[in-house]
Amino acid sequence: MEAAAKEHIEEIRRTKFSIGGDHNPLIEDLHQAVKNLSAELYAKDVHFLMELIQNAEDNDYWEGVNPSLEFVITSEDITATGAPAALLIFNNEKGFSSKNIDSICSVGRSTKKGNRKRGYIGEKGIGFKSVFLVSSQPYIFSNGYQIRFNEEPCPHCNLGYIVPEWVENPTLSDIKEIYGYGTTLPTTTIVLPLKFDTVKSVKQKLSNVHLEVLLFLSKIRQLSVRERTKDPKLNTVSAIAITSETEFMVRKKIDAVSYTLHLSADEKGKGPNGECRYYMWKQRFPVKQENKVERRMEVEEWVITLAFPFEERLHRGMSSIGIYAFLPTEMVTNFPFIIQADFLLASSRETILLDNKWNQGILDCVASAFINAFVSLVKNSENAPISSLASMFRFIPINGSSYQQLNVVRESIKSKLLEESILPSESYTQQKIFHQPREVARLIPAFWTILEKARKQGVSLVHLSSHGKYILSSSFDRTEYEHILNFLGVELANNEWYAKCIQSSKLVEGVSEDTYLELLLFIANNWRSKFHYTKIKDIPLIKYVGRYGDVSLCCINESVQLNCDRVVSLSRHSEHISWLIYWNKKFKCPANYFFWPKSTQEAIRLFSEWKIVLRWLLDHVKVNAVNVHEYAVHLNNCLNSFQKCAITFVHFLYHSLQKSYLSQWDLGVLCNSLPLLDNYGNLNRQRNGVLVPAKGSKWAGLIGSNPWTDEGYVELSEDYLHPGYSAGEYASGEQLLQFLKTYLEASDIPYISPPNAAIPTVSSPLTKQNAFLLLGWIRYLKSREIIIPLKFLKCIKEGCWLKITTSGCPGYRAPMQSFLLSASLGNILQNGSVLVDIPLVDLSFYGDEINEYKEELKEIGVIAEYGEACEFIGERLMAFTEYSTLSREQVLSVLNFIRFLREKFLPQDKFINSIKDKRWLRTCCGDRSPVQAVLFDDDWKTASQISSIPFIDQDYFGEEILSFREELKSLGVLIGFSDHYKLVVDNLKSASQLTSLTAEAVLFILECMHRVGSFKKLTEALRGVKCFKTNLGYKPPGECFLFDPQWVCILQVFEGFALIDHDFHGSSIFSYRNELKQIGVKVNFEAAVKVFTKRFKQQEYYMTKENVLSFLSCFRQLKNTPYMFPSDLMICIRNLWWLRTRRGVKNPSNCILFGPDWQSILPITDLPFIDDSDNCYGKVIHEYKEELKSMGVVVEFKDGANFVVAGIRSPSDSTSITPATVFSLLECIRILMQARNYFSPIALSMRISKKWLKTTIGYRFPDECLLFDSSWGFYLQRTDGPFIDEDFYGSKITSYKEELNILGVTLDFRKGYSLIASHLDFHVQLPTIVRIYNYLSKCNWKPDGEVAKRIWIPNLNQIGEWVSPEECVLHDKDGLFSSQLKVLDKYFETELLDFFSNAFGVGKYPSVDKYCNLWKVWESSGHRLSHADCCKFWSFVSKHGSAETLADRLVKLPVGSSDSDRILLSNKHDVFIADDPQLKDLFEQFSSQPLFVWFPQPSMPSLPQQKLLEIYRKLGVQTISESVEKEETSSVDVAQLNQVNPKEILIAKGLVMLILGFLANPVMKMGAKKRHETIQGLLNITFLETVEPITVNYSLSLSSGEIVNARASKIIHLDRKASIFFAQKLDRSSGYKNLIEYATYFSEAISEGVLWEKSDHVGALSELIKLAFMLEFNEEAVIYLMKSKNLQIIKKDKKFLASAFPSD
Repeated sequence: MEAAAKEHIEEIRRTKFSIGGDHNPLIEDLHQAVKNLSAELYAKDVHFLMELIQNAEDNDYWEGVNPSLEFVITSEDITATGAPAALLIFNNEKGFSSKNIDSICSVGRSTKKGNRKRGYIGEKGIGFKSVFLVSSQPYIFSNGYQIRFNEEPCPHCNLGYIVPEWVENPTLSDIKEIYGYGTTLPTTTIVLPLKFDTVKSVKQKLSNVHLEVLLFLSKIRQLSVRERTKDPKLNTVSAIAITSETEFMVRKKIDAVSYTLHLSADEKGKGPNGECRYYMWKQRFPVKQENKVERRMEVEEWVITLAFPFEERLHRGMSSIGIYAFLPTEMVTNFPFIIQADFLLASSRETILLDNKWNQGILDCVASAFINAFVSLVKNSENAPISSLASMFRFIPINGSSYQQLNVVRESIKSKLLEESILPSESYTQQKIFHQPREVARLIPAFWTILEKARKQGVSLVHLSSHGKYILSSSFDRTEYEHILNFLGVELANNEWYAKCIQSSKLVEGVSEDTYLELLLFIANNWRSKFHYTKIKDIPLIKYVGRYGDVSLCCINESVQLNCDRVVSLSRHSEHISWLIYWNKKFKCPANYFFWPKSTQEAIRLFSEWKIVLRWLLDHVKVNAVNVHEYAVHLNNCLNSFQKCAITFVHFLYHSLQKSYLSQWDLGVLCNSLPLLDNYGNLNRQRNGVLVPAKGSKWAGLIGSNPWTDEGYVELSEDYLHPGYSAGEYASGEQLLQFLKTYLEASDIPYISPPNAAIPTVSSPLTKQNAFLLLGWIRYLKSREIIIPLKFLKCIKEGCWLKITTSGCPGYRAPMQSFLLSASLGNILQNGSVLVDIPLVDLSFYGDEINEYKEELKEIGVIAEYGEACEFIGERLMAFTEYSTLSREQVLSVLNFIRFLREKFLPQDKFINSIKDKRWLRTCCGDRSPVQAVLFDDDWKTASQISSIPFIDQDYFGEEILSFREELKSLGVLIGFSDHYKLVVDNLKSASQLTSLTAEAVLFILECMHRVGSFKKLTEALRGVKCFKTNLGYKPPGECFLFDPQWVCILQVFEGFALIDHDFHGSSIFSYRNELKQIGVKVNFEAAVKVFTKRFKQQEYYMTKENVLSFLSCFRQLKNTPYMFPSDLMICIRNLWWLRTRRGVKNPSNCILFGPDWQSILPITDLPFIDDSDNCYGKVIHEYKEELKSMGVVVEFKDGANFVVAGIRSPSDSTSITPATVFSLLECIRILMQARNYFSPIALSMRISKKWLKTTIGYRFPDECLLFDSSWGFYLQRTDGPFIDEDFYGSKITSYKEELNILGVTLDFRKGYSLIASHLDFHVQLPTIVRIYNYLSKCNWKPDGEVAKRIWIPNLNQIGEWVSPEECVLHDKDGLFSSQLKVLDKYFETELLDFFSNAFGVGKYPSVDKYCNLWKVWESSGHRLSHADCCKFWSFVSKHGSAETLADRLVKLPVGSSDSDRILLSNKHDVFIADDPQLKDLFEQFSSQPLFVWFPQPSMPSLPQQKLLEIYRKLGVQTISESVEKEETSSVDVAQLNQVNPKEILIAKGLVMLILGFLANPVMKMGAKKRHETIQGLLNITFLETVEPITVNYSLSLSSGEIVNARASKIIHLDRKASIFFAQKLDRSSGYKNLIEYATYFSEAISEGVLWEKSDHVGALSELIKLAFMLEFNEEAVIYLMKSKNLQIIKKDKKFLASAFPSD
């Protein structure tokens, strides 16, 4: 074997490669083929391992061999080639044959070609030769062959890759040593000495072999990877062994096979990686014609395999591959199943070609395969419980893929799943029932729990799916499957379903209390979101105890509506439940008030979620949770007119209190509105108080009648004193009355508030007992701080009921006119007072007990204190002054009384206080009160000159008044001056009385101001009074300044400032600075500055040289002193225009003090220099340089840069601006920038109206210039744009980059694209324009105007034209637009095409609009189109154009011509679709012009005839059959024709039965009577046989008005109006052609005659009659035909049919 193999190799080398033999004439072709192989090999990203696995799968294996493939990598150089490592591949295939060797030594001669249908999976055209990517000398050992190949050219033939070379090393024993001595060496071994730079990547690829690599391989069952080194610890390759086993549980269905595959993997060092079972579904689909490609032309069907992993997939830490092309790609689909098919792959095998139509066809079939596999999985598990099926649904592709084409597959799967019955419903039977997803509904999980408990408690749920939706099986309706159910669109059962289910399944009364509460919890949790607006409110749901103690149900609406039919409540406290239910029954459920059953109330207290249920019941069902108090409130509200119930209610309250069910506080609140029975028998709720019954009461004894009636008091009825029984409990009348007294405050005197009314009994003397009762009542009221009503108090104070004595004489007086004093004190007051009449309470009558009520007596007006008695005397005395003035004697009597009290050492305060504020003392200013009067003496002499003081009138009172100094003083009369300056100020005379003030008077006024501290009155009095002597004469205070030598200079700058003459007023004037300031004198620097500032503002434009110099001198004098000019004045100085310059008056900040530094800038500026000429300030102004600088004048050049920029004026000629001038200007800008001053380049540009910066293309404005540097040099040259001319300015110009940038010069090459683009028009050389285009492309430039939207198109001389982007297109793949558009790929490199697309919006290909314009050109040119051009046009518009666009744009359409292969264009209204071949042939004979639209022949995949037909129809093209008009004529003489019985030859019973069935179809909307009339008309037709055919004339009208006529002969004609049927005699032996022709004409004529009013259905009936005609209207055949078409006749039709054919 080895010898034959060696000889074969030598023969190949000799004959094919001319090594040691004759020259092979094809050797040159081999050179080119090898060259192409090399280019292809290294141009593609080939995965050599996948190529080797693919080759192994395609190999042949002996029967009984378990195909395996092994990869072993070793660091041993067994080939002695110096390789750093070697990869050995072992495969137990049959081995290489001589044919295989011939193929591997060739290029493009694979033995697998044309064997795709036999299962070969290799296809890339590279195969084994991919090993050259990692090895330069691969070795093959197989069936005696020992050869190697070399990528380097053979020295004998100069060819590489395919020239075999026999080798002796390594030997098979060397290889076996690597493989392992203990086992037999596989048939084929490939040894790859690895390249140095590929070892790492090869090891990485080996370590990353996917564990599912064998999943879709039909042959290889084992694959392993391992590394062999002397020290296993140094291994870097992860060893792995993968094994697959298949259980062929085959089920065939729709050309599909299913089976289970087991895949296991063990990774050395890590143990088993696991095992996974896969449900495999393999299905075949026919390849569609439109999806065929050249590389698969021999394949007729696609085999798609889907793998569904039952366990976790084997992944080895890598991403789970989703698409296989027999071997794994790198595509992660995000689908839970794996797709395998014969996909066309990218060269790297990483992805499939998603845009390839072959792959698209496969993907279109994946959805159908998935549906079939999935349905098989779900429904074919006969014995599996429903719960086990749920896991199958994880295979549904819920999540989207990152590949859009796979998302289309996902959506297709979804749409198909929605139409399949795959979801089981919950039937509570053993039967599995499946439904479409839209037919089933889910339940809220909590409701499933309730249903399960109800089922266990015996509730029948068989009708669960009887309420409008099938309910999804509970095994599926789980949260873990929610994402799947959402994907399938399974919705929750609608909210109304739950109401139907609860009511129909007896879920309320048929379950335990706990389950009932869970049901309520479920409703509560979903109330707002689901049930609030459903009929669940109308079903019996709420339990309650009825009037007779039975448990009943009510709906929610009965509880929540405003007219509550029932109010259901529950007890807040468990111990109250029985008590409340009992009393509620006793009161007969007042106002439909009910309680929950006791068992339900007890259950909710033990329920875990009782809070939620209770809150829902309270908020939404309006179930009340009440205690005894709240129930009592309810009863209280209901008892309005039942006296007996009111008494019973008091019993209920009394006993509830006794049982501690009601607290005293609760009872107190209830009693506020408790209905009480009054003495008239009325129930009263509204009351302000409660009176005890009159009988035996104190109030009746004191007052008599009831004075509280008008104040809302209720007098209790005597019924409350009667004992009684209620609800089995006893209460006596005394107990009830005491209960009402305690909690209703039923009161008697003194424990009752008095009425706000007068009591008649106090208008006359009271008995001693009643007097003390009244005083005790008042004591109680005071102790409780109760306000005594005014009317009540007034009648007591003013009533004459109190017994008194006056000087020993008894009588009765009102309390407020009585005194409770000791007898000795009374006598003293009587003896000393000028008015003595004091009535004293009669102690002998009342006894000592009356003294215990002193406070009460004082409350009602009795006077009990000495001081009050004195006040009484004083008030009585002052009462006289209200109607007359006190006389001199009365005044002296008052003074004597005060002296009497003082001498008796008695308190005087009360008396004095009562009279001192009253106006009774005469003064020079009229009557005054003592506190307003002054006793004159010499101290007041000076003050009297300026003030009107109320001195006591000594002329009236005489000198005697002077003897009462102490008494007057005690009354408040002012004695002596004692610094009473305020009094002087308060009584100051008016301004008109203050004339001719002396210096002393002025100083006295200032002293008053100093002492009093209040200046307003004095300031107003002195305002306008010329009281101060100044250097300008006497002036009022507001015009005066107080002299200050430190700052007086500021008042000397201008004339007219009045300074107070301090020599005249004396130095003491300076001690009153503050007072002077208050009256308006300017006493400080700040005030003087304000006045000066005002004057400065007034004088700004008129300041003389002397004013300015004096002002500057003063500024210098005050500088660095406390009297420096304030900021306000400095602002005025800087801002006001007072300095004269050569350009007029300016403010200092706009002035410049000229110096030599300014000389250089003068030629181009006009600056505001201060006028230092002799006619103005003169040179002396320069002596004040520092002062001027402080005021804002610019004195240094560096500070005046902004003046330079602002003062620039445009020269008459741009050339006059020298470089030196430009540098000076730039230097000023730099100064401004360094100082961070704002600089406006726009303002500068406006002042310089000339283009003043010189560029390579002339003078330009700065914002039109660019500054060239090295960054620009990468893309452009200096002459490509308006770059600043460095030859003119020198290199120094580049040192001012920042300044130029601020002026608008563009520095950054990334920002200059607009300027560069704007100068494109200056260039005409293509290299320059291409260079600029490349630059603009880098900058992502887009044109910003119509002028810029032009593209340069060169001609042969490299000089061309500018065209609009609308005239351009990037590519013209169809080659149709060479004369219409500029195709840019002809002129520019590929890199620029994207630029034209992005920047100019040039289309990649011509648009539909361009194609329509092209068609317009063709329409107007009149030339004929080629078949190819027409195909290209319609292929494009059929894919990209809309029918509406084409209809508006296309006037003519293509028509075929029989005499030429060129295509004409005709008006679309004059062309027709040839839907009737007979009419087409007929009109082609008679018409001189083509009439029928063009179709490609043969049909093209890119332009199917059906697609083109649809377009024509949308464009308005009509079919020939619907456009033609026909007229049937015959020259036959009717009298000469033979009449025949139609029933004998044509109008058979089967025909009539068929027509009746057709007419009975509901679609026809034809009643039985009408049907029978129609058939009868058919039966009545006269049938005549002819010998000659009937002539038919056809006409076709064109848009031009021309009519095309054609004539044909027919063998049958129906004259419906004449009811005559003409027909040639039928000869059934004349052949099938004549027979079908006759059947066609016959069926058309009959159908048109029967359905002349319903012509739309003629075609359908005609086809049925034609078929029945061929069957000779056999009745059995016709009956079957009718059934197949779902046609039948009714009883009336059968009766009519029997009458029409009675003999049958």
